[in-house]
Amino acid sequence: MMTRRRAIRIATRRSALALWQAGEVARALEGAGAATEVLGMATQGDRDKAAPLHSLGGKGVFVKELETALLEGRADVAVHSMKDLPAVLPPGLSVRGMLARADPRDALVSGRYGSLAELPAGARLGSSSLRRRYQLLAARPGLAFHDLRGNVETRLARLDAGDFDGIILAAAGLTRLGLAARIAERLPPSVCLPAAGQGAIGVEAREGDARLTDLLEAISHPPTMR
Repeated sequence: MMTRRRAIRIATRRSALALWQAGEVARALEGAGAATEVLGMATQGDRDKAAPLHSLGGKGVFVKELETALLEGRADVAVHSMKDLPAVLPPGLSVRGMLARADPRDALVSGRYGSLAELPAGARLGSSSLRRRYQLLAARPGLAFHDLRGNVETRLARLDAGDFDGIILAAAGLTRLGLAARIAERLPPSVCLPAAGQGAIGVEAREGDARLTDLLEAISHPPTMR
């Protein structure tokens, strides 16, 4: 009698976008012959939606709990937006695979203006990213930036409520959620250089698991990994 292999446990944040990304990895692994189980988790960055991101310690606040689950053996892999991963990972963990990268650009979303150039002086833009803020202020010094935290749906709701004249989000996330029609302008990298890894979905895992390494290599997109 054959013994059924244990499902690969996939740790992810609980937002709609994170679950979509974990679902893509799960489908790819299942296509390679593995069973999967998705484990939704809340991270520090998800729980504290009020404080500016840089005051919480930067992008690592979105991955620490997922990495702890890996290190403690409660999960086998963790799925991340690559732009959320810090440059240095905990000992024993590494990024073992990536799906094909989508559009890496940042996007302006606005119900009133069709482009960055159309925004009037003093227009209120929402973004939690210092990278986006300072690059766009260099291009348009007269804009007024305000902190905006939360998942994609929360940010769009605040825009629709009139809190901002526009908000800046990743084009890839909007497209993956079926919201590409909300994009007013995809910002060229010459104006707003995207975050490293933006648009790529990465799979982090413990080192030394030969079966898992083979599976992740099978689903990985080599050009995106390079």
